[in-house]
Amino acid sequence: QVLLVESGGGLVQAGGSLRLSCAATGRTFSRNTMGWFRRAPGKEREFVAAMTWGAGSTAYADSVKGRFTISRDNAKNTVYLQMNSAKPEDTAVYYCAAAARDFSYGNLYAETTYNYWGQGTQVTVSS
Repeated sequence: QVLLVESGGGLVQAGGSLRLSCAATGRTFSRNTMGWFRRAPGKEREFVAAMTWGAGSTAYADSVKGRFTISRDNAKNTVYLQMNSAKPEDTAVYYCAAAARDFSYGNLYAETTYNYWGQGTQVTVSS
């Protein structure tokens, strides 16, 4: 059974930082596309960031570009999301996602690219 378990969420003041982690068990994702999405209260789930394995490409939503960084540690089967300069509008449940294989850059933004999802971790940014 494949499980993605997020951790690192919590309460942070505006301008602060958090690092989310997503540990995968059940199979290795070292050669797969991995990503992060989020759902804010009353809104649809949206793309945040993703990275491929082969080309090492990364993609970010415009709203987080320059503030968030996605990275991975293949030895630990873990993907991270470093959140800096947090804003109240970053408040959401953050979900880790993994694809069944590696994809090209153009596919990173779509939810349909990803086959496995974590349960989510709450991030609240206070003003």
